[in-house]
Amino acid sequence: MAKEKTKDLASESYLQTVFRRFRRHRLAMISLVVLIVLVAAALLAPWIAPYDPDAIVGDFGGAPNWQHWLGTDQIGRDVLSRLLYATRISLLVGVMATLISTVIGVVLGLVAGYFGGIADMVIMRFTDMVMSFPYILLVLVAAAIFRPGLWNIIWILGFVDWPGIARLVRGNVLSLRETNFVKGSIVAGMPLRHILFSEILPNTVAPILVYATSVLALSMLDEAALSFLGQGVQPPAASLGNMLNGAQSLTILTKQPWLWIPAGLLIVILVMAINFVGDALRDALDPNSR
Repeated sequence: MAKEKTKDLASESYLQTVFRRFRRHRLAMISLVVLIVLVAAALLAPWIAPYDPDAIVGDFGGAPNWQHWLGTDQIGRDVLSRLLYATRISLLVGVMATLISTVIGVVLGLVAGYFGGIADMVIMRFTDMVMSFPYILLVLVAAAIFRPGLWNIIWILGFVDWPGIARLVRGNVLSLRETNFVKGSIVAGMPLRHILFSEILPNTVAPILVYATSVLALSMLDEAALSFLGQGVQPPAASLGNMLNGAQSLTILTKQPWLWIPAGLLIVILVMAINFVGDALRDALDPNSR
């Protein structure tokens, strides 16, 4: 029996091995299901939302009832409908900002790690300079300079989140370029494009993917913070951050919890689920994992 199990493990593909390791993390599997449900609800918001998110459909600050499961906000808009659309915005910001920062970080990390010399020095000193600024201050200053809005926030977060990925990729490239298969490709006269994107990059995808999950969670938190401060997504568009913006008074915090608890709880669930999935991916993609 043990021999058959060992044989099965030896014959499985890399993706099967990763999935088998990932399944051992129960919190990650639960988190993955939660993320799938939330993403599906956000994508299907136009069809499953009971009301138009910007329409006044009830009493001002009405409590939850059979018509409005999560109540209505200060001007009579359905909270559940706005929560579904707000989740779409937060996920869009997180995914797009992560893609932008990942592309920038990967390109700069590949160039710095492979070529070294002056290119490495210039890119890494610029990376150190960006990382030396307080992160939230840098984001706030950039948001204040440019007009607040959805795509401006996406570009701002994308352009300030890349240094960590760049340093990660550079470190991996420095070790990979000394391996025999890369040196063999150089000796064989393979084009630079092939060496960078067919030999080196595929072997550093795993740490990039794991790091990207943390960037995704951080970008969603940053969007919520900026929108809460009035520097992010602007009303009447709904985001999890600007839904919390209306909960600054003591009256709302104590007497109208339906205006802030759903949005705040959803942010916590999204960020925790993404982090649990990221932790499981890190273990599943680790070649030394048993």
